[in-house]
Amino acid sequence: MGSSERAVADIFNSAVAASAISAAWELGLLDEIRTRGVVNVQAFAGEHELDAPSLLGLCRALSAVDVVEREGAKVSAGALFEETCRTRSFFHWLTRGSGDLFQRMPEVARTGSRKGDYYRRDSAAIAYACREISSFCYDPWFWEALDGLDFDVRVVADLGCGSGERLLQVLRRHPRARALGIDIARPALDFAQAAADAEGLGDRVEFVHADVLDMAPRPEFAEVDVLTCFMMGHDFWPRERCGATLRRLGTLFPRARRLLIGDATRSEGLEDAELPVFTLGFELAHDLMGTFIPTRGDWESVFGESGWTLRRTHAIDIAVGEVIFELDRT
Repeated sequence: MGSSERAVADIFNSAVAASAISAAWELGLLDEIRTRGVVNVQAFAGEHELDAPSLLGLCRALSAVDVVEREGAKVSAGALFEETCRTRSFFHWLTRGSGDLFQRMPEVARTGSRKGDYYRRDSAAIAYACREISSFCYDPWFWEALDGLDFDVRVVADLGCGSGERLLQVLRRHPRARALGIDIARPALDFAQAAADAEGLGDRVEFVHADVLDMAPRPEFAEVDVLTCFMMGHDFWPRERCGATLRRLGTLFPRARRLLIGDATRSEGLEDAELPVFTLGFELAHDLMGTFIPTRGDWESVFGESGWTLRRTHAIDIAVGEVIFELDRT
């Protein structure tokens, strides 16, 4: 096989492996390999009511890209196993959460199709992936910001709360606090409520089904003193809408003293072949959805007219120009 043929075969095999990585995480196989070292795939399939030939095929896809080493039905960690495990939630976001969007790229790209609800994504799968993405892309800096508050947290509201994990962490850390989670995706809220109930925290958190960009006032909003918004701030844009949304949040939550916005920002100055994991998929997906991704400079330029004052910027830059803005009410 010539070099170009091999290179194209690697592209194809990597596309297959991306879905296999997502499935291996969801099915528990990646964690099993990390725990045991060597896993008999046929035995694992039997223990977890999985189809053995399907699982063997999945492992072959992982082996083709050096995620695992395979000898028949026995698999162990390959050269890329640890880095794959670190970034596995990105693959889940791509293939499970956004798979239909990429599958329908030809239709989505046609201008005549870009009307109404012209694309679909799996909100529960995205919430599942973002729960882990948040843990290493945002959480250390989030806790630095929250622990630096000069007032006690009484009621925190998370805009676009997804799986609810951030709120549950806050409640564990602040046993006298209460919480509100707001999200447009009902499946994600169902997941969040179940998680809260399972931990015995259900009586301290309320989940609200609403569109953050167009939600009606609620009496409980007046009690919130901390607002958080992670991995959905780009939905506030373009600029005119962003300024209006930030001002409206100040009206909806009149006692909120601090607003923490954590989000990805559009890459700048990188060659196409130098893009890190996740950046290309994240930016292309939002291009297809017609969602503007602001740069860090775009964000910082809008705060002065928004009713909020930028207190501090945490530049994270792990995968997609992540940043956390700490904002005080003007």
